Amino acid sequence: MAQSFAGQAQGFGLAILTQIASSDWPDKFGLRKPMEKFLYKGSKTGFQIMTAAARQFGGGKSGGGKAVRLASTAERGVFDLSLSDEQQMVRDSLSAFAREVIRPAAHDADAAGAVPAELKAQAKDLGLVFYAVPEAMGGMAGEQTVTTQMLALEDLGYGDFSIAASLFSAVSVANALTRWGSADQQQRYLPAFAGENPPEAALAVTEAAPLFDPMKLSTTARSNGNGYVLNGEKAIVLNAADAELFLVAADTGSGVGLFIVEGGTPGLSLRALQGMGLKAATTHNLKLENVQVAAANRIPADSFDYQAFLDLGSLAWCSLAVGTAQAALDYVIDYCNDRVAFGEPISHRQAVAFMVADIGIETEAMRLMTWRACALAEQGKPFHREAYLARALCAEKAMKIGTDSVQLLGGHGFTKEHPVERWYRDLRLLGVMHSGLHI
Repeated sequence: MAQSFAGQAQGFGLAILTQIASSDWPDKFGLRKPMEKFLYKGSKTGFQIMTAAARQFGGGKSGGGKAVRLASTAERGVFDLSLSDEQQMVRDSLSAFAREVIRPAAHDADAAGAVPAELKAQAKDLGLVFYAVPEAMGGMAGEQTVTTQMLALEDLGYGDFSIAASLFSAVSVANALTRWGSADQQQRYLPAFAGENPPEAALAVTEAAPLFDPMKLSTTARSNGNGYVLNGEKAIVLNAADAELFLVAADTGSGVGLFIVEGGTPGLSLRALQGMGLKAATTHNLKLENVQVAAANRIPADSFDYQAFLDLGSLAWCSLAVGTAQAALDYVIDYCNDRVAFGEPISHRQAVAFMVADIGIETEAMRLMTWRACALAEQGKPFHREAYLARALCAEKAMKIGTDSVQLLGGHGFTKEHPVERWYRDLRLLGVMHSGLHI
């Protein structure tokens, strides 16, 4: 199995190298040599669990005391559905990866409650995190890449919702540090994300509370003169057992703050969470008991936009849902055309055909609303309204698509023989999840 994974990763790397060789955009941005170098290497029980110890972060070059921010793409003008050469290259590679690597591994990953180590290594070789790290810190991002990352999540979600969420967790943390981190925070942490062995990292925002409101957090951060003391409990934290770095949202008494907490910090503990979905992402509840955090580990309040942070998180989940909804649509079309009852395919029956058509319409509506919100965010324009509408639509339609897909398969839809029951369980997360991912 490991040999098979490795061979496929080399194939994807070579495919990307071939496309780079025939494109002129790497020369335009001065990225040909860094990309070719990177791709060449790539193609070659209660709160009793302690969090993973963090590596020694730091050692980045000075950026002149000023944090690096990515430029917007506002000059591109109106909403445009056409993809750049770079985006199409990313889509082609990740679509193949989703179909040929993620999808075959999804059933066993769900049963085992973990993403295979070989698959994680493959994903790191694809360099997703490089689109979150600025060039000055060793990455490939020269401007905002919200739309490109949205496309990546959509394609990965086509392979499997849960695995895709797990693979994107560390990318989400790097995105937040790039967008709002101080110069010192960026220099300390971002070079590691752009290294050969990026750290596991996770966002911790959602809490186990009825009708949870992300604007009213029970997790607190109180100043003690030397820094902050964090107390509270976070729920549905992706990859928490392996995370070397957490970004924790907490109420400071004067608004919500985001804090960098390294794995292994005294007072951190985990409790395994058995949810109906998202099993491969190995979710945990994270408990913070008098966790001491230095003042320098708070994301600067003057630059941090918590509402935008939540909105970009919503769009990340929407992107995953679009990819999984498309997978469900493609699957039920084939099933209904092949399934014969009373001498003809069941797709010939109006009730079935109309239900399949509804899934197609709903998936396209989810896609267009998500793309629109991401395009505005990338251009540096207000996008809160569009992000809210996209999340509201996706939360409703994703669950309906999951339900209808199971219904179209009848008794087969209730069994693990077909993937629709897994997609149904995962898609329901859209109604309850706040952040955890970030584009």
